[in-house]
Amino acid sequence: MLQPLVQSLIAAERPVLAAHGITMWGYAVLTALDNNTVRTQAALAEAIGADKTRIISTLDRLQADGLISRDPDPRDRRARILAITARGSDACRSARAAIQANEERLLARLPADERLGFLRAVEALSRLTREEIVGGPG
Repeated sequence: MLQPLVQSLIAAERPVLAAHGITMWGYAVLTALDNNTVRTQAALAEAIGADKTRIISTLDRLQADGLISRDPDPRDRRARILAITARGSDACRSARAAIQANEERLLARLPADERLGFLRAVEALSRLTREEIVGGPG
């Protein structure tokens, strides 16, 4: 039931992100960095559910566009410390505002009590860890 809705929401987000010069993976990176939840490329890949070798091209583009910086970790020269730039933060927040405006437009179609119940359920489910969602033996 959720898959068609999620796919439609992704389709609605793509032109918004493109208008901000960001890909979907780029937006995931900027959001994680804007929330200050990660510092290294390995931690970032884990946080956004990406393969650490496959996000390199996304990081390269974001860095070339001046949206992030990647500096050698002084404690481990093999690692890179990631940081969002002011320009990256502005782009991320602007894209987020446009995405949220569309979400608000859609949620306005629900009666107030159903909207509140839906948002509570989504919030509760979003607090689950990846392991809790994927499940496993037991």
